[in-house]
Amino acid sequence: MTESTRRAYLSNVAPEFRCDERHMRFFTLLGKRWTLPILAMLMQRPARFSELARAVPGLSERVMNERLQELVEAAMVERVVDPGPPVGTLYRITALGERLRPAFEQLMDAAGALGG
Repeated sequence: MTESTRRAYLSNVAPEFRCDERHMRFFTLLGKRWTLPILAMLMQRPARFSELARAVPGLSERVMNERLQELVEAAMVERVVDPGPPVGTLYRITALGERLRPAFEQLMDAAGALGG
């Protein structure tokens, strides 16, 4: 395929993708270490901080707190305080976070196929 044919094909089939500031913020957040495992856990069910800590081995509480705060600020996760007694905090996926579910299911399938 010549370069001009390839360009014509791409312009008809796949318009050129450009990352704008919004895309970059989204990709930067999802690309941070521990963000995807936290979201994967919350895709399964809402969870308390301590449950997330147990579900994601190696994740420090400080970093988990940072990631959860970032995900809440991005409106992908909701922080719900249960007045108790005892007082508790629950994290759950929002409607915006739910939009990522098909991609997460594909990622989990790919991870399962890696084996080993």
